[in-house]
Amino acid sequence: MSASAERGGTRRVDAQRNRERILQVARELVRGPGELKLNAVAKACGIGQGTLYRHFPTREDLLAEVYRREMDELVAAAPHLLATHGPLDALAAWFDRVAAYARVKRDVFAAVEAATWRDLAAHGLGPIGEAVELLLAAGRSAGDVRADAEARDVIVLIGWLSRLDDAELDARGPRLLSILIDGLRANRP
Repeated sequence: MSASAERGGTRRVDAQRNRERILQVARELVRGPGELKLNAVAKACGIGQGTLYRHFPTREDLLAEVYRREMDELVAAAPHLLATHGPLDALAAWFDRVAAYARVKRDVFAAVEAATWRDLAAHGLGPIGEAVELLLAAGRSAGDVRADAEARDVIVLIGWLSRLDDAELDARGPRLLSILIDGLRANRP
């Protein structure tokens, strides 16, 4: 298959499998100590560096895709959670996923250049805001979420998660997100 066909979205099965494995390993390694090294990703995947560079020419390209993938999964979870939970429970379950997303966001943003960071932040705000609004709107319709709750407010309040280290996020994150859910409730006791 030609390089142009691969870029066009019709990757060979083995190439797609390599790409998925690279992203999975990079997500795991970005959480580790020190700087993410591309040769460590290639070695952990059991592939050559040339294969890695065909998929991700730079470290920033790889990290940006790790972040985008994490954000896309977070956004896609909102409608699924609404289909399987009541609105307020869906929002609470989504917040659990936000905590994991915040860890990846923090680690990726710490590893990329400032210009890449600004591009990634701008990319995430729209889709995440839409997911939050979907969850809030369902809650408002059901009478579970207060009428004045806005997606931007929630984003500002959950933004602190990416600033916490893992120990603090583990210790305080669930309680703080529970407090946020309680603050979003309509007809609080």
